[in-house]
Amino acid sequence: MQPAARPPRRGRAWALAAVAAAVLAVAAAAMLRPGASAPTPEAVVAAGPGTLAVASTPALLDLPAQPTVLVFGDSWTYGSAASDPTLGYAYVVADIAGWTTIVDGVRGSGYLKPGIDGPDFGTRIAALDPALHPDLVIVQGSINDRRESADGYRAAVDAAWDALAATYPHAQIVILGPAPQVLPVEAATARIDRDLAGAAAARGWWYVSPIGEQWITPANYADVIDTGAGRDHPSTAGHRYLAERLAAAVAAITR
Repeated sequence: MQPAARPPRRGRAWALAAVAAAVLAVAAAAMLRPGASAPTPEAVVAAGPGTLAVASTPALLDLPAQPTVLVFGDSWTYGSAASDPTLGYAYVVADIAGWTTIVDGVRGSGYLKPGIDGPDFGTRIAALDPALHPDLVIVQGSINDRRESADGYRAAVDAAWDALAATYPHAQIVILGPAPQVLPVEAATARIDRDLAGAAAARGWWYVSPIGEQWITPANYADVIDTGAGRDHPSTAGHRYLAERLAAAVAAITR
């Protein structure tokens, strides 16, 4: 609802100062809380012309000692380019973190793009077994949407996440953004990373960004990515590295 009269310049300046103070307060509180990280830039989201809304830092994950974790994603989750798919990061992280993982990876799949072995994310989520009862769901990717139109992307993401939350209402959810298969990071992949970060922040979900946290850099690219037979997927060693990074990222946001 629009105000009846435009506030004077001094009022607008005071309001902006108050918003800035609120942002700093949220960041300070997060930095002081053990195990938490400061809000990412995506935590501050546009709420309309001339206004800002500060999204609160998500609550720390509360997981049992040996949680059941559903890892859902694309070919990286499938384990492509590992010497055996069961040496993919989604399987290896179970031993590293002490989880029991349920792996659901479909090569080529994305929120908009159907995969090689199955349909798009939303259709796959609708077919998930409600009886799995995971403690945590990690949704990975996907770079496979980078060739698709940006139109309708956010709607597809929201629909898929709504279905996921409805299927597992008691599960905690972490979104694992796309990791770069090539460097420099493609513009479309960076756009997907921003879009997913904003969508997660709007829901109060944790978002882990391999791009923002620079999991893959020119210094380690050749050790992580198999550019030959692996067709720009992680090598076996690369999958283990990603599993280590994921385990550490989840541990950092867990009580």
